[in-house]
Amino acid sequence: MNNALPGVQRLTASDVDAVSTLARIVWQATYPALISQAQIDAMLADRYAPERIREQLDDPHQAWWGARRGDALSGFAHALLDESGCKLDKLYVHPDQQRRGIGAALLRIAEDWARTQQTRRLWLQVNRGNAQAIRAYEKYGFRIVDSRVFDIGGGFVMDDHVMEKRL
Repeated sequence: MNNALPGVQRLTASDVDAVSTLARIVWQATYPALISQAQIDAMLADRYAPERIREQLDDPHQAWWGARRGDALSGFAHALLDESGCKLDKLYVHPDQQRRGIGAALLRIAEDWARTQQTRRLWLQVNRGNAQAIRAYEKYGFRIVDSRVFDIGGGFVMDDHVMEKRL
């Protein structure tokens, strides 16, 4: 296996199906112990609907990146500008590819993009029970600034920490 750091590039419309497929793999490996299967299915259908991702790819206030090892998408990230800075909305790495620098590379490019957008705050939400992700974000300089339950509709909630990093 090639252990070189992956190439990280902006995603294009041709990557949308690969993002949706990888999202399902990662979510099924991560979230069943934290949220119900019904909520997983609903969130995947909403957040990874191909038409929604395509719209976000065309929005100058949002950015998507993908990391590849060979021809396979091994991770992706999505960030968007909001009134309080830049939200790292998604950062996921295939379970078999974790701890190989992919998440760090995706995070670096998201931070660089946020800086070019003249924001000094990168923030995210992470499930309070996702200890592995919380530790990783803390390793890269994020700190917990709030903990809240967010009603996302359909009878579902997200029980999250809000974490931030000053840029």
